[in-house]
Amino acid sequence: MNDKYRHRSIWNQLISIRQIWLIALSFFIFHSSFNPAKAQVGTWKNYLAYHEVQDIQKAGDYLFVLASNGLYQYNLNDQSIYTYDRTNGLSDTHITHIAWSQQAKRLIAVYEDSNIDLVDINGNVTNIAALYNKSTTEDKTVTDVRIDGIYAWLVTNFAILKVNLQKAEIAETYTQNHPEYPTSLPEKSTADYDKYISIVSALKPLGPDYNHFYESKFLNDRLYTTGGFFISGMPDPQYPGIIQVYDGNDWTTFEENINEKTGYRYIDINCLDVMPSNPQYVIAGGRTGVYEFINGALIRYHNQDNSPLRGAIDRGKMLSNNYVLISTMKFDSNGHLWVLNNQTEGVTLLEFDPSENKWTDHHNKVLTNDNGIGKHAFRSMFFDSRGLLWFVNDNWVEPAVFCCDTENDVVVKYDNFVNQDGTRYNINWITCVCEDKEGNIWVGTDVGPFMIQKSEVGESSVTFYQVKVPRNDGSNLADYLLSGVSISSIAIDGGNRKWFGSDNAGAFLISADNMEQIHSFNTSNSKLISDNIASIAINPASGEVFFLSDYGLCSYMSDATEANETMDDNNVYAYPNPVTPDYTGLITVTGLSYDADVKVTASNGALIAEGRSNGGMFTWDGCDSKGRRVASGIYMVITATKSGDKGTVCKIAVIN
Repeated sequence: MNDKYRHRSIWNQLISIRQIWLIALSFFIFHSSFNPAKAQVGTWKNYLAYHEVQDIQKAGDYLFVLASNGLYQYNLNDQSIYTYDRTNGLSDTHITHIAWSQQAKRLIAVYEDSNIDLVDINGNVTNIAALYNKSTTEDKTVTDVRIDGIYAWLVTNFAILKVNLQKAEIAETYTQNHPEYPTSLPEKSTADYDKYISIVSALKPLGPDYNHFYESKFLNDRLYTTGGFFISGMPDPQYPGIIQVYDGNDWTTFEENINEKTGYRYIDINCLDVMPSNPQYVIAGGRTGVYEFINGALIRYHNQDNSPLRGAIDRGKMLSNNYVLISTMKFDSNGHLWVLNNQTEGVTLLEFDPSENKWTDHHNKVLTNDNGIGKHAFRSMFFDSRGLLWFVNDNWVEPAVFCCDTENDVVVKYDNFVNQDGTRYNINWITCVCEDKEGNIWVGTDVGPFMIQKSEVGESSVTFYQVKVPRNDGSNLADYLLSGVSISSIAIDGGNRKWFGSDNAGAFLISADNMEQIHSFNTSNSKLISDNIASIAINPASGEVFFLSDYGLCSYMSDATEANETMDDNNVYAYPNPVTPDYTGLITVTGLSYDADVKVTASNGALIAEGRSNGGMFTWDGCDSKGRRVASGIYMVITATKSGDKGTVCKIAVIN
């Protein structure tokens, strides 16, 4: 046999070996237990509304639609919809104007903060940040956009800008004293809107109905959200009653025009809870009382006409049912709801038994001011692992943390904000309170987070402990954790790590031992859609972290889930599996027990990687200890509990 045919024979043998290996691999995968596809750790997702149609621009066979300040593209031929957001190309959030240039074949999208994107029909996005980055004390807000050939004229309060859409640049800026300041601009047509609004109105891009979010809870495999808020004594927006629920696939909006049934306003719904024994039963509260729902439909409501609830006291006078102020509530393990009625006289803490439609008064003077009027803004109610009920007064008048023993009707107020070093703080806002997995109580304030150590819980006085994070720069100095950051929300993930949301600095992830800042997310360094976080909720099964903000809802797929009590073949699995040549992300093992020991080994037993689980999750980058991607093959994941007891084994197939 000559060399030519010998080489071909050897090559064919190699191909056959690879085919046999792939067949064996396919057999392994087919006979493995099925697990649904999971989002990759470290990825972002937006959940934006496209409900309120604001503008329509026709671009050939496509319609660009501005709706609820978001953008989507509709194909007139095949009726497909493509939504745009920061995760797939847009540079910003909250678009105020769009316009299509037929000559440049580009859409200009202008944001509320004066940032500019250009979008073509193939989804390519080009950013023009010159106006956004311009340093000036003058108002840069764009109030109108007109198209003139390949140019777009942008009207602002300080100047008119001429944008070259082909070159993607601001060609000219005309201030009012400019000799060529335009005295007239091209007409703006609404023809596309008028022609296609009937078609667009019937479209239903996936997402919630509203971008208004305030409070969230993840319960029963669902994300429950409210969309209104109020601050007693201050002018603020009044949002229609909004409750939106996401089940992982679809969004449901609860009944809305409830004022037609009650005769009173239905606005600023800001808190809710779900009955533990019946996930279809939800109770919500807001500016005008308490409302009961089954499957999103109102079944009963409560105000001062039919319950002990009372209207707010204003200048010595009790207000009407339009001001029965409720801002926090929580079910106990018996299915009774605990509710706080704000700014009232003689009524503060109440217990409601839905099965009997019965209210019980637990009024306590500790919850009132010197004039006997209840605090203005009770918030963030929860039961801790000891059965104690916690909540805060989120108001600049007497901010405080409260701990209630509901069995004995004893309430303790903590309002002396002194840390372990004797430093006293003047707190203006206390926004939230929660418990970590070690039993410590965390408190969010406008000057940073504090912790009440588990040894002091329930005592008549406590220390507002501040975690000291070493600088590790040789100075032996340390800094208080997130000192000076205005904390708006706190959530504890399955690995006992702390997620902190802030009023204007984005979100932070802190390690379980509180010593390491793992992530600091903001709009500049991540896909977070706003730096103003209203609430954080975590899916314990997947690790998805939801951020509610003033610009809507987005999420981040984290690397920690809630731990399992035991590890077995039914709950421990890896994804993606198989790992294909084009996959470069983290490989995730889930279903583990808390702080489990995890080892990844090759088929010959050689150790490839090892570590501890974050809650119930462990991630592997697909590389060996020297950072090299591993070869094709089957890899074993061997687990053991924190105490060293044997766990289970799962397999990961890697194809290169």
